[in-house]
Amino acid sequence: MENIYLVAAFWFFAAVLSTSLSSRLKISIALMEIIVGTIIGFAAFQMGYFDKLSLNADWLKFCTGLGAMLLTFLAGAELNPDVMKAKIKEVSIIGIIGFAAPFIGCYLISYYLIGWNLQASLLCGIALSTTSMAVVYAVMLEYGFNKTEFGKGVLGACFVNDLGTVIALGLIFAPFTYKTVIFISVTIMMIFFLGTVTDYLINRFAYKTAAIRAKWIIFILLAMGVLALWSGSEPVLPAYVLGMVLAETMEKDGHFVRRLRTLTVGFLTPLYFLRAGALVSIPALVAAPVIFLVLFGAKVITKIFGLYPAVHHFRDDNKEKWYYTLLMSTGLTFGTISALFGLTHNIITQAQYSFIVGAVIASAVIPTLIANKFFLPSHLLEEPILDDQVPDEKDIINKL
Repeated sequence: MENIYLVAAFWFFAAVLSTSLSSRLKISIALMEIIVGTIIGFAAFQMGYFDKLSLNADWLKFCTGLGAMLLTFLAGAELNPDVMKAKIKEVSIIGIIGFAAPFIGCYLISYYLIGWNLQASLLCGIALSTTSMAVVYAVMLEYGFNKTEFGKGVLGACFVNDLGTVIALGLIFAPFTYKTVIFISVTIMMIFFLGTVTDYLINRFAYKTAAIRAKWIIFILLAMGVLALWSGSEPVLPAYVLGMVLAETMEKDGHFVRRLRTLTVGFLTPLYFLRAGALVSIPALVAAPVIFLVLFGAKVITKIFGLYPAVHHFRDDNKEKWYYTLLMSTGLTFGTISALFGLTHNIITQAQYSFIVGAVIASAVIPTLIANKFFLPSHLLEEPILDDQVPDEKDIINKL
């Protein structure tokens, strides 16, 4: 236990350092955590202490996995069904193009230009087709875009994009079995009944039992995560769906949402982003930089060429168009998950895995860094957004 506490203390010191540097350099916290994690991983590798970081320890993988689920859940909770209905054309078109353009482009480049085999090239196309919901939502939350019509559109398009990635991975590589049917059936049941059960628990126990809402949501996410893994899917997918199901319920109590964000952003996601950065094998990338650069360029360029004309159709402001396009060009969660799936099922080699993951993580940092530095649509936040539904302290005390 002493070693676990020591390693945890080290990672949270890195999280504090990342936050300080983020504020100083005016870089998104999530991106700075990835950068700091990469530096730590490289330094530890050079000094022979890489294993001491406990990157594959069960406790750290659990915390980072739960962090990804909660962050994805909160992102889904931002998507009010009424808003999604109003933006269904925008999020569908941009999301589908955001998946299809890099999937086809990266597959062709890895197969014909780099010379990988068919299976590895298809896996590469899937892994590089993603948009990072974790990075996008963290940035949206940090700047306040999650409360704007613009931000909700970006999050909706991200969901459609990543849904296409998950479906492609399942259709091409994962077998469709009775487990898949059970998982889909339970997910559909949750869509119809979760809101009712959650509202009952809130009305009956929320202000009498300590943090029952947080306990209930974490239980549901973990239970559905287990079912997703058992069926061959990924835990973050049902987390997003459940967040959308509970969007209206979460919208009614901003105080609870802020507390859940504090748990997620203050405790879990720093570990997630730091670990993601530390897992990048810089020596492997340095040994063959051309392949890494080709894959990174293929992902970002195909995203931009596919997405910018589509975004242009829905947005008029130049900064909004480029910010939208560049954020949709990021990758992290589903990209690394897809690459790890390929590695564990012997679809790609360890070297191919390093190239793909390196390109994925680079796409999480560089496009977002450029977007925030040069194309931040700050005019969308000029007027303060009031949340009349957030209860004040007196209301909470009275309910207690």
